[in-house]
Amino acid sequence: MILFPAIDLKDGTCVRLVRGDMASATVFSRDPAAQARHFAEAGFTWLHVVDLDGAAAGRSVNGAAIAAIRKAVDLRIQLGGGIRDRAAIEHWLAIGIDRVVLGTVALRDPALVREAAADHPGRIVVGIDARDGDVAIEGWTETTALGVVELAHRFEDCGVAAIVYTDIARDGTLLGVNANAVAEVARQVQIPTIASGGVSSLDDIAALKAREADGIAGIICGRALYNGRIDPAAALRLLTGAPPC
Repeated sequence: MILFPAIDLKDGTCVRLVRGDMASATVFSRDPAAQARHFAEAGFTWLHVVDLDGAAAGRSVNGAAIAAIRKAVDLRIQLGGGIRDRAAIEHWLAIGIDRVVLGTVALRDPALVREAAADHPGRIVVGIDARDGDVAIEGWTETTALGVVELAHRFEDCGVAAIVYTDIARDGTLLGVNANAVAEVARQVQIPTIASGGVSSLDDIAALKAREADGIAGIICGRALYNGRIDPAAALRLLTGAPPC
């Protein structure tokens, strides 16, 4: 199981939001590349990067910061936020982003997602953000009447690498994860599921790890890493099964 530290970008800085509210942004670093190096030194193998401004604008906004992160570390990078056409997908993959996360476009233009997944096996991820079980899009500003599992099923046969399932009600709140709800989604979908939203402690990570057999393949963690509630070394040991130091 992969633990993805999150770098959410707003105005070129690393921030954390509460339930996606841009007005709630707390700045944790003004140097995203330095933050990426910090995560690399802590032993992580992946980064989950989100262009928050891009998600709202429908196009990439924090491109300079993303490029700086890519140059700063050898970690694998999963990038989302405002990637809504083939040109953007090809651009990010060409500069060395390992996976792109497609959210709004998965609902608006599913054929694009399927074509990109076929052309780039293992490099396309579908981001499904949920509010009360329904899919939210456009940077979480619009909630649809479509269920999470229903949307996920549309991409089961096209080579999508994973689904990032975000519980908006818990995201950035440190309220803890609903491991049973994540596992219920993962069980119903034949695509590896990455859990996001509410991770606040090692107990949350352990609860998701215990449901790995249901199809939970990864965990995204943000605020709890930035404020020290989760020790990276302890979390990584827990997920790899290594004995405590």
